[in-house]
Amino acid sequence: MKALPHVGQRHGETVCCAGVTMDGQWRRQYPIHFRRLRDNQFSRWQWIEYDWIAPGPEDQRRESRRVQEETIEVGEVMPERERAQFLEPIITGSTKEAAAKGMSLTLVRPISVRFRWKAKTEKQIAEERAAYEDAARQKSFLDPDLTALNPCPYAFHFDWTDAEGKTHKATCDDWETAATYYRRERTMGAKAALADLEKTFGAEYPARGMAFAMGTHSRRAEQWLLVGVLRLDRVSQLSLF
Repeated sequence: MKALPHVGQRHGETVCCAGVTMDGQWRRQYPIHFRRLRDNQFSRWQWIEYDWIAPGPEDQRRESRRVQEETIEVGEVMPERERAQFLEPIITGSTKEAAAKGMSLTLVRPISVRFRWKAKTEKQIAEERAAYEDAARQKSFLDPDLTALNPCPYAFHFDWTDAEGKTHKATCDDWETAATYYRRERTMGAKAALADLEKTFGAEYPARGMAFAMGTHSRRAEQWLLVGVLRLDRVSQLSLF
């Protein structure tokens, strides 16, 4: 999963990615200048290999890895039929359960879901646009020129309940959700695209099976952020082999 691009003074425009190893261990890969990657951009559900170093004292979360971007190698995409069975063993009932296990990344299946959206203010959009434009101008000798990202004019939210019955309100930080809005907006217009997103994430995904990828804030361990929304089949019984 890829969170929405973030612009910081230290690294410019970067993306925090969450993934799972073949033996079911979470990995937080950051900071990745994703749009500056050339032949090694990767998609959701695609295996990757890379060299990494420890992130340093500023990030003590056990899943975190500082990726050496030039070493990223992309592999095969996991077939859709294998995904639910692969991820089911690492799903927790709540972020509270995950925190008790010392985890800073987890998958949670929401019991009830309400999807909603809110238009950003002109000031919010202007500030985001200025930050993206500034980041696009920052390039080294090896970096290609980039077109500044266009801020999404809407913020997306989920109201949901976990397996323990606790209710949550989460702002969606999933890059793919914003990209889905843009794809639909281009073909059907903003109003219809928003209605279609509400149908997808508020009705279709919950009915067929969905999961939220949740990750803690780097400076506030008690704060969990919604970093990925997955359409994921329910698994009634795990394979014994």
